[in-house]
Order: sequence, then structure tokens, then C-alpha cells
Amino acid sequence: MFWLKKSLDLPTAAEALPGRREAVPTADAHFVNGHALKGPYPAGLETAVFALGCFWGAERKFWQTDGVWATAVGYVAGLTPNPTYEEVCSGRTGHTEAVLVVYDPKVVSYEELLKLFFESHDPTQGMRQGNDVGTQYRSGIYVTGPAQLAAAEAAKAAYGAALKARGFGAVTTEIAELGPFYFAEGYHQQYLAKNPNGYCGLGGTGVTCPIGTGVAAQ
Repeated sequence: MFWLKKSLDLPTAAEALPGRREAVPTADAHFVNGHALKGPYPAGLETAVFALGCFWGAERKFWQTDGVWATAVGYVAGLTPNPTYEEVCSGRTGHTEAVLVVYDPKVVSYEELLKLFFESHDPTQGMRQGNDVGTQYRSGIYVTGPAQLAAAEAAKAAYGAALKARGFGAVTTEIAELGPFYFAEGYHQQYLAKNPNGYCGLGGTGVTCPIGTGVAAQ
């Protein structure tokens, strides 16, 4: 299979594909609710970015959550500017498939989104998620400031302890400052709303994440 030929190491700057100056065309509006994908977003809303495997199923998890105003899929944490899906899948851009979540913090907290993130995939698998193998499927939380960073680190520690108690390995989720978010091609946006029987490779561990339930990391 194609993924067997790909490296599971992130490319160096010298190895990365050159990309392009112009953005890859994408959709203007959310297929489910009609809200603008790229904004401007209403005052008071906040954004969060998560990577948890194939972004088709990951995005659906978030748009179905109360308090989420819009979602979009794209590519983050890589080297190649404005990559295409095929380039990301080659393993030569360094990006991971991610979901941008625009949410109302008065309705859903960032901690609750972290809980959904961790419980919706297996964050111990490194450069894969289930049968999806490659650097673009790695788990990641990409933060926009100190508050998100502190919450993400606390959630990772708390869930890591819960997973260890159930016999799982170490959490491999990377936590990093959010760099450029490159919107994926239009056909990827809200893919499972357009294709209800489409592929979704997500599978959680069955272990509850204590963050978002009033339990703090120790």
C-alpha cells in the first residue's frame, strides 16, 4: 500500500516540498450551517485548532458540538506554504491534518473541547491513527496563547495518567504554538455532511478524559 512507502519522520527544511505563494482554493461557507469559513467571525467567539487523525471524521465531532459556530479542515505545523492534500499525504510537507474550531466560550469551554479531542481518538499512536499511517495523522493541539497552552498541558497530563492506569502507552500528542493554518480544498470541507457514508477512521480509547469535568491535572 502507498503508506508503506512513506517515511514516518518529519521532513527537514531541505527535504520539504516548495509549495506555492497562492492559497489553495476552498469553500466560502460551512456546508452545514452556512457560516463563513474564513471569517470574519462574530465578536466574542474564539478559535481552537486540533489534529486527531483523518480530518473528515474529526471535523464532524466538533461541528456537532453545541457552542461551535463553524469548523474547517486544513493543514498545520508543517514547512511547505499552501500545500495541497496530495502533497501533505506524501509526507514531504511536515503538516498534519487539522480542524479549526470557532466556538462561543459562553456555551462550550476550551477545556470541554480538549475533552472531546482526547476522547475522540487514541493519542498514544504516534504517526498514525488506526489504519491511517503517516506524519499527517499525528495528534496535535495548536494553541493561540498562554491560557490555551496551560489548559492543553493540563489535559494531556491528566489524560496521560488516566490512560496509563488502563495500560496504554505514553501520550504522543504534540502541543505547539499555532502557526499558519492552510485551509484544505473545498471538497474536504464538511466532507461527511456531503458524503454521509464516507470514510471515518477515528476511534477512541474508551477511557474518559477528566479535564472538563471539574478534575484538575495533578
